[in-house]
Amino acid sequence: MNDILIQDLINRYVNVSFAVTKKAENLIKESIGDTITNDQHYTLRYIHKAGTCTSTELSEVFDVKKSAITAIVNRLTEKELIKRTRDENDRRVIYLTLTDKGKVLFEKTEEKIHKLVESIITSFDEKEIVSFIETYEKLNEQLDNLKDCKMGE
Repeated sequence: MNDILIQDLINRYVNVSFAVTKKAENLIKESIGDTITNDQHYTLRYIHKAGTCTSTELSEVFDVKKSAITAIVNRLTEKELIKRTRDENDRRVIYLTLTDKGKVLFEKTEEKIHKLVESIITSFDEKEIVSFIETYEKLNEQLDNLKDCKMGE
């Protein structure tokens, strides 16, 4: 590829990536309402899937500082959506789980997000959406590899 084509592709990628991310975040926010933020929903989603986890695990999974996770966990705890439980053998370790209230809210918000995403992806034919998702997964893998290379420097 020549330099002009590469530059054009980079510009198109940056523009569409920014636009899609902002629009998707806003649509998700509209769907889930004002009860929780998108980041809080992603946190509930991870804890729901894992069953139990720690703040350290969340900071690693979301690739953010522990202080950012602590702020999210504090707000979710204040809203009685998650609970903290100390490890009986190591009091320094605190496990996070969803409360019943957290499970109900998660299921409601997840259903709304599912309907939103379904309304979008059903406008594509199956081949297109499968190809897109596979390409997006490949992009995610490339970003992980780039991150791992940078950490190994």
